[in-house]
Amino acid sequence: MDTKNAYRQVVKSFGLFGGVQFFDVIIGLVRIKVLAELLGTVGVGLHNLMQQPLSLIGTATGLGINFAGVRNIAASQGENDGEKIGRTAVAVKRWACLTGIAGMLAVILLSPLLYRLTFGKEDFGNDYSGDYKDFIFLSVILLFTAVSGGQTAILRGSRRLKETAKTGLLGSLFSLILTVPLYFFYGINGIVPGLIIVSAVHLFFSWYYSKKVKIAPVRVSYRQSFYDGLDMAGLGFLLSVSNLIGTLATYLVVLFLNLYSDKSEVGLYTAGANMTYRYVGLVFTAISIDYFPRLAGLQSDRKKTAEAVNQQSEIAILIVAPLMILYTSFLPLIVKVLNTSEFLPVVDFIRWFILGMLFRTVSWTLGYAVLARGDKKIYFRVETVSNVLFLAFNTGGYLLFGLEGMGIAFVAVYLVYFVMMLVILRKKYGFVFCKTFNQLFGFQFSMCLLCFLIVYFKGYPYAYAGGTVLFAVSAVYSVGKLNERIDMKEIIRTKILKR
Repeated sequence: MDTKNAYRQVVKSFGLFGGVQFFDVIIGLVRIKVLAELLGTVGVGLHNLMQQPLSLIGTATGLGINFAGVRNIAASQGENDGEKIGRTAVAVKRWACLTGIAGMLAVILLSPLLYRLTFGKEDFGNDYSGDYKDFIFLSVILLFTAVSGGQTAILRGSRRLKETAKTGLLGSLFSLILTVPLYFFYGINGIVPGLIIVSAVHLFFSWYYSKKVKIAPVRVSYRQSFYDGLDMAGLGFLLSVSNLIGTLATYLVVLFLNLYSDKSEVGLYTAGANMTYRYVGLVFTAISIDYFPRLAGLQSDRKKTAEAVNQQSEIAILIVAPLMILYTSFLPLIVKVLNTSEFLPVVDFIRWFILGMLFRTVSWTLGYAVLARGDKKIYFRVETVSNVLFLAFNTGGYLLFGLEGMGIAFVAVYLVYFVMMLVILRKKYGFVFCKTFNQLFGFQFSMCLLCFLIVYFKGYPYAYAGGTVLFAVSAVYSVGKLNERIDMKEIIRTKILKR
């Protein structure tokens, strides 16, 4: 595949999956708006506090099957061995179900402790009437999520991008439709059934679309599936421990905010982080869906792997940077539209968060290169160090500068992470970014930094005008560079001729 076709394949995957993901982002933003309007900052905080321990236990018991399964399925597809594909798919499903049951039982056994850790002795009066039994009900989410993750792994490993995207999109859409009435009529007391409904809806659509993947039927004993999945579980275990440390660090930060400040502060932090992740989530999801299976097939070829990393990093920065500039420029208006004026104090936090997203974007492309080669120990060590820094920097940043300090911490953590990954990939695989990537990253980062400085020193409304100009410059630059790589005029002309 020549360079132009390679770039076109990257952009095509972004367009194919990103188009559907865009609507998923809109649905997510509507959900945030609904939570903010119907539940307020306290309700948003409680919603997050209930999810965090479930995520923590799910990560601990999940063994990373949903991620490691993608690699195994992709490897089997690459060998074009129908029987091996079938055995791998069965192993993924059975291991996913097993880990889901383990997670559900763990939550049930720990439910009194989870309730005390999450809510302490605080009394919400008539606003919240639940007790530790709520976590018993919520335990089923871990089973639903694990099984759904196994089915989605089959879709992703098979490179069924449309079906994968539809699974997430329809799951989000119907989850929103079904949960809004709960929050409207029951307020905070609708959070528990709402979370269960969301997981059930995603389970249904993952099951529906995974059935469309044509896999040769095979007869495999449970014993054989267990042994078939050991290698997958081995890779997933370290990934799971790494994710567990990350989830634990996030949970501890939320608990720190809850104990040191109040649930309104938790709600502000959660809303600010979620708003930013939603915008770049489109790019990150595209990376994880198409980029990782592609890299897994190139793991034995250093040159092609380096080319793929450079190409993916270039396209990601060209897409993310203009969005981040636009987002920074109109933050107060965006916060009011997506939430309420009650959430305006989060603006100072988000503007730093956005600046750090450029480092995170490139760091993700580098991290997947390590995982695709199966160097799980290296990845684990880097993730452990970065999560310890995340916890230390966030708590220290908040104590020094409040919520804004947590935004500064985000920039610091991902700058360190970015440097660590660069050093490791250079020493381990001889990888360096090409000159063209360095040039475009330098330009786009300068635009983002300049926008940040205008907001920081001049504030609003000056940022509206200055940010608009910088957005236009960044967007024109991105379009020009994309055109150099894929020749958009030729693509448009070809599509017109086909019609």
